[in-house]
Amino acid sequence: MRPLLLSALLFSASVCCAQSIAIGDAPPGPTSVPSKPIIFDLKAIDKTVDPCNDFYQYACGNWKTAHPLPSDQVRWGRFNELADYNNYSLYSELKAAAEAPKSPLQKQYGDYFAACMDTDLIDKQGAKPLQPQLDAIAALRNIHDLAAFNAKQERRGGGAFFGIGITQDQKDSSQQIASTGQGGLSLPDRDYYLDPSPRFQQIRKQYQEHMIKMFVLLGDTPAEAAVEAANTIWIETELAAGSMSRVELRDPAKRYHIMTVAELQKLSPDFDWAGYLKGIDVPAATVNVSSPQYVTTVEYELSHGRLFAIKSYLRWHAVHGAAALMAKPFSDENFRFFNQTLNGQKEEQPRWKRCTRMTDQALGEAVGQDWVRENFPGSSKANMEKLIKALEAAMAEDLKTLPWMSDDTKVEARKKLDAITDKIGYPDHWRDYSSVEVKRDDLVGNVTRAGGFERKRNLAKFGKPVDPSEWGMTPPTVNAYYNPPQNNINFPAGILQPPFFDNNLDAAVNYGGIGVVIGHEMTHGFDDQGSKYDLKGNVKQWWTDEDMKKFQERTECTAKEYDGFSVAPGQNLNGHLTLGENTADNGGIRIAYQALMETLSKPGDASEPLYMDGKRDGYTPSQRFFLSFAQIWCENTTEQSARVLARTDPHSSGEWRVKGTVQNFDEFGKAFGCKVGAPMMPASGGCRTW
Repeated sequence: MRPLLLSALLFSASVCCAQSIAIGDAPPGPTSVPSKPIIFDLKAIDKTVDPCNDFYQYACGNWKTAHPLPSDQVRWGRFNELADYNNYSLYSELKAAAEAPKSPLQKQYGDYFAACMDTDLIDKQGAKPLQPQLDAIAALRNIHDLAAFNAKQERRGGGAFFGIGITQDQKDSSQQIASTGQGGLSLPDRDYYLDPSPRFQQIRKQYQEHMIKMFVLLGDTPAEAAVEAANTIWIETELAAGSMSRVELRDPAKRYHIMTVAELQKLSPDFDWAGYLKGIDVPAATVNVSSPQYVTTVEYELSHGRLFAIKSYLRWHAVHGAAALMAKPFSDENFRFFNQTLNGQKEEQPRWKRCTRMTDQALGEAVGQDWVRENFPGSSKANMEKLIKALEAAMAEDLKTLPWMSDDTKVEARKKLDAITDKIGYPDHWRDYSSVEVKRDDLVGNVTRAGGFERKRNLAKFGKPVDPSEWGMTPPTVNAYYNPPQNNINFPAGILQPPFFDNNLDAAVNYGGIGVVIGHEMTHGFDDQGSKYDLKGNVKQWWTDEDMKKFQERTECTAKEYDGFSVAPGQNLNGHLTLGENTADNGGIRIAYQALMETLSKPGDASEPLYMDGKRDGYTPSQRFFLSFAQIWCENTTEQSARVLARTDPHSSGEWRVKGTVQNFDEFGKAFGCKVGAPMMPASGGCRTW
């Protein structure tokens, strides 16, 4: 779970289609049905490679050759395979609902999907759907109108420069408080504005050229567009300079600054905070200001910038936020820069894929109700519960024998482990979207109303008890997460199938797949971020000072190790940005392996497939475990995307999630008979925290 980052201008999106247009008249759907991924793919293994030299290439080499990067993707891996499979089943559900809904709920999400698919209507509308927002910007009379502008726009799902979100208080996790963060940038990261190297200078030049084209599409002359683009670049560059880095934002202490509204007002006298809070019905006396320097930076821009420059910035974020939803000239130009130039994507994804994901994002728990009924059998949840219990027991044993931690801290760590709760599959109570108006002829309006619904839902949490049953991902999502303020682990139904889990295969394969995922999420409770939260989700040091020092020495070893891993010429991973995920990978594989060994030590049962001469398909249980783990991360990617992710993604690339993890775990070398000193079994023994 990441810290709340409120963007300066939020613009959420939904979908719609003309009442007279049938879904069959929309852009075509898929020409072929995606195959269901398989777990433990023997054909993926490249036996020309020594696993002790490069285990990633050994486990994934043939998969990478057989699955070249599709022209409409920037990264294609096992996660994408499963997401594509899930997306197709979701598409089938949405298409049926759009054509012949069987319930009010199906009509709602069917209309949403149909609206997105109606490209003829979208193209006819041009920039018209954006006009209400452009008119609101044009109506600003002075800088001091921004607070009232924000309050009005917040109800539509967006605001400018500043925004309020309701989050758990990290010092008292039972409370939900008002928070304001940083944002307002369109490029992937602050460094894209500040890095003086030729590569980033070229990107900034291309970005400005892109903005000019978009302003011209809005009706500006080329000269007017150039001025508006220059205004926007100036403002965004100042915001970037006044923003904390992604590494800094990982530290809870650096993003927690409780201020009274009066104190916040002193930081930014040109923004009426009291009026804004009243306008969004949040009666907060104090606000957590996660980035005070961002607030003062915005104040500098408001006090030193001119109103027409501020309006340029607002107009840019309005069109940028909606471009992917609008007429072809807007969506094509948006794709050309943000997908092709920045990430190397050659072709746009088919419309049906984009509209399916968009509907899931906007009305996920409406769509998800029908999806899980067809795609998530009850046995999957029961099997996950068993695996989680096994992993929890393994981690408890690991804590007992951890050589560097004192008994006092071990007691507290065990308390936190025992307090972790788990959520599997989907919510116990589905979200009610009945108040969201969906029209088949108003795509941008649907997006705006769906965004407004989420905004209102969030703001309504102020001062109310925390709901630990709430989900942060939709049921078909191929992912999982740990929530530090709630100390729980969450596994959507979408990930609980091959290539992560298959109840027909042996324990070694399942523990190497979903077992490592479970261990990964559990370890997040004890990584460099999670370790700062106690068993109730409060930021509190529950360690002894000496143990914390030892812990930091060990995590620093991991950070420096991953700093040395290259993802593209001249571009390495950022070991401190990826530290939490790398710690979770390294800890997760250990406890999953330990749980497997405990399972295999027990008398067998009829459900466990037999091994002949200690092997199955030519591999021992330990080898199958590591191969199953590695094959989750098989992927191909564009160089451009690899560079972007190295600066923005807290996860390492698939290659280094495999190689970095196994080279730190001596059981891998033992399993494959590696000699000490081989790349995957370094003489140093690698880095270990958990």
